[in-house]
Amino acid sequence: MFGDQRVILAIDSATSSSSTPDLTPSEKHTSGSSNCVTGSLQVAWEQRGQVEGLVNCYSKKNKVCTGSGNPAIEGWGSEMEDADQNGEVNTNELIGGIGRELAISCLLRLPRSYYYDVACVNRSFYSLVRYGELYRLRREARIVEQMIYCSCNVLEWDGFDLCRQRWFSIPSMPPIECFTLADKESLAVGTNILVFGRRVEAHVVLRYSLLTNSWTTGEMMNTPRCLFGSASFGEKAIVAGGIGESGTLSSAELYDSEMQTWTTLPNMNRARQMCSGFFMDGKFYVIGGKAERHNEILSCAEEFDLENGTWRLIPDMARGLNGGSGAPPLVAVVNNELYAADYASKEVRKYDKENNAWITLGSLPGRYTSVHGWGLAFRSCGDMLIVIGGMSVGGSGVIEICSWVPNNGLPDWKIIGTRHSGSFVYNCAVMSC
Repeated sequence: MFGDQRVILAIDSATSSSSTPDLTPSEKHTSGSSNCVTGSLQVAWEQRGQVEGLVNCYSKKNKVCTGSGNPAIEGWGSEMEDADQNGEVNTNELIGGIGRELAISCLLRLPRSYYYDVACVNRSFYSLVRYGELYRLRREARIVEQMIYCSCNVLEWDGFDLCRQRWFSIPSMPPIECFTLADKESLAVGTNILVFGRRVEAHVVLRYSLLTNSWTTGEMMNTPRCLFGSASFGEKAIVAGGIGESGTLSSAELYDSEMQTWTTLPNMNRARQMCSGFFMDGKFYVIGGKAERHNEILSCAEEFDLENGTWRLIPDMARGLNGGSGAPPLVAVVNNELYAADYASKEVRKYDKENNAWITLGSLPGRYTSVHGWGLAFRSCGDMLIVIGGMSVGGSGVIEICSWVPNNGLPDWKIIGTRHSGSFVYNCAVMSC
């Protein structure tokens, strides 16, 4: 794309010739990180995109891990932010000698779990990561990487990095009166996680930002609600149905995470609550749930065409899935194929689009604590299906993440992550950026 050996030689030259800013005492521990990162970029280019094998020199030398709360890192970030606000950051040149375009091209292919380390190199790198430009460029280049976030204790969230197979922590949500005791919905969109709950007197939205690693109050929907169906695509998301102040809703809204705005969409054909949402074949679907009258369980689904702005009713699409007194349907989409976790029979099923029917594929991983589907998460991550569940081991809670890449065979679940935590999954979101 940019040439071969000339690129490597340019990076070698940049490593030896690029200058670093004058360091304050809190910055001195990062003085060697520029060479480490440029060396990693050289490895990435030599391996033509095989960035999974990168060695993070900075982390190894300084023993700093993402989300560790290291005071030196926090001090560096604070000073970099102050410098940015004072107009001292120059992002025209990231690595001297190779140019901004090539440096960014290499960074886009670096696993994003390394971006906190990259931000510590100098002010230019910090600005590129802190204000989201790298994530925007990754989206334009269709470079997507998933990270799993789950809440197994009230107000607390843990993350799991699929690329590096490791857990990390993010700050706890701020304590809000009665918000800790109410049911909450969560949604990952762009570089944010939205958590929807309720105070005593009104609904509330909390927003976690990957860029700042902090929680703030998010924008309220035009029609606040709970127990709705939702799904995201890139920096946008759609929510539909749920329970509002006037009862069960048929309304839907589109969220833009970059603008932090909600736009009202056309109403669905049926009002429903406790439903699920997903994207498939470029369209948004709402499936299952309950109608307002007599707690009628809905076996129909609805398809929203984003181009035409119209809803289409699909009879019996949810027939045979769990519903009623249990959790909303546990559904996930991999490669535009829809799968469901039947928490009653502990089976995984696949939707047959041609025949509008469900086919049983095999068993779900067992032994997890679940109350009619509540406390169990079923998600997609790239080409994998993910089941996240908790259990009690020796008197303490343990969370497991199991994965399976759907194929023509029986489900073969593999444990990819285990962590001592609560034994009940309250909320789960997969961030793709």
